[in-house]
Amino acid sequence: MTKILVANHVTLDGVMQAPARAGEDTRDGFADGGWAAERSHELMAAKIGARMGADVARGYLLGRRTYEDFYEVWGKRSDNPFSESFNNSPKYVASRTLAEPLPWQNSILLAGDAATTVARLKQQATGSLTIFGSGELVAALTAAELIDEYLLMIHPLVLGAGRRLFAPGSRARLRLLDSATTPTGVVIATYGCERGG
Repeated sequence: MTKILVANHVTLDGVMQAPARAGEDTRDGFADGGWAAERSHELMAAKIGARMGADVARGYLLGRRTYEDFYEVWGKRSDNPFSESFNNSPKYVASRTLAEPLPWQNSILLAGDAATTVARLKQQATGSLTIFGSGELVAALTAAELIDEYLLMIHPLVLGAGRRLFAPGSRARLRLLDSATTPTGVVIATYGCERGG
């Protein structure tokens, strides 16, 4: 059975929208893109890198918006350690609007209802799939209790607006598996999911 892992940056008030750069995601008038950049630290890169390593990541599970953004950012670069993993690993893309063939090598379309297709994939495959970003996908999989672990980089910042990792009405019962704090004040916490939350 496949293990589903989420790795995301969030603010103290749960915002996950556009952490990397200005203009990354301006839906709903969000103007604070790039909020995670100033607190970046090598410990975060190490934790994410470990999540992407050959012993852990067997592939990626992405929503349509994140897939298209990552293809533009990572799929065309070779100057970093993450591009090789993204390019060479299978990328499962949950989308109701995309059609095959997908432009990025090793991409597989999961058409239809995300929770249904991911539940089927979870039963058929082995190893693990890591989700970055993909807020709508994460919400659907959280509601269906298909997430196994969250690796959250919790930034000491309150934005007051923006799309949140856990939308109103979300329910999950988590247990802390590991934590570390960067010198920039980011708490890196790994949570395991308990079923029946």
